[in-house]
Amino acid sequence: MPKPGRTPVEFTPMRTAISRRMVESKAKAPHFYVSTDIEMDAVVAANEALNAGRTGDDRVTLTAWLVRALAQSLAAYPALNAVWEGEALERSTPINIGIAIAIPDGLVAPALLDCAAKDLATISAELRDLVARTKIGKLRPAEFTEQTFTLSNLGSFPVTQFTAIVTPPQVAILATGRSDSRAVVRDGAVVARTMLTATLSADHRAVDGALVAAFLGDLKSRLEAPAGLA
Repeated sequence: MPKPGRTPVEFTPMRTAISRRMVESKAKAPHFYVSTDIEMDAVVAANEALNAGRTGDDRVTLTAWLVRALAQSLAAYPALNAVWEGEALERSTPINIGIAIAIPDGLVAPALLDCAAKDLATISAELRDLVARTKIGKLRPAEFTEQTFTLSNLGSFPVTQFTAIVTPPQVAILATGRSDSRAVVRDGAVVARTMLTATLSADHRAVDGALVAAFLGDLKSRLEAPAGLA
């Protein structure tokens, strides 16, 4: 019996599955975390130009730019695009980025499949479709099971930075908060820039800190000079 003033919480099957997988991940995978601050002004300007004249669902979101940049960086650093099969670590040729999406029962991260082969416009359209189908429970089997990396983006909330738990059997997950205006020093002067903090959680059995730092540096470079993303 619960104590007075307390109500027992009955876990849904999804909440039970999330609990089991997160406990498994933290118990089995030695996590470490690396963060970087990314100047987003160039991406924001490019996105505004791209969206000029577009309305509603036709608009490209910053999440699509993040996915596009991640796909390129994962192609350059394939050690992070990997999954465990039992005790064996396997690198994946397809880059299938799981997108963390909140639903009433909890959280799911269906895969945007084969991201490296898709341009920004295709990623944007497929991302909208993926979110819409997630909300109504119409995901395809491969979208549930074939993730090779995950992006958890809380940019729609007033969140600056957070860390995420690696989703088994993957070896890494990127957590991003809100892009906001911050005071930074450039050429000895304090100026305002639109900044994004990105934190990578990684499984230390699979990758080391220097590689993760290089990966984040690559991602930062692509987003700060985004001509190759559009």
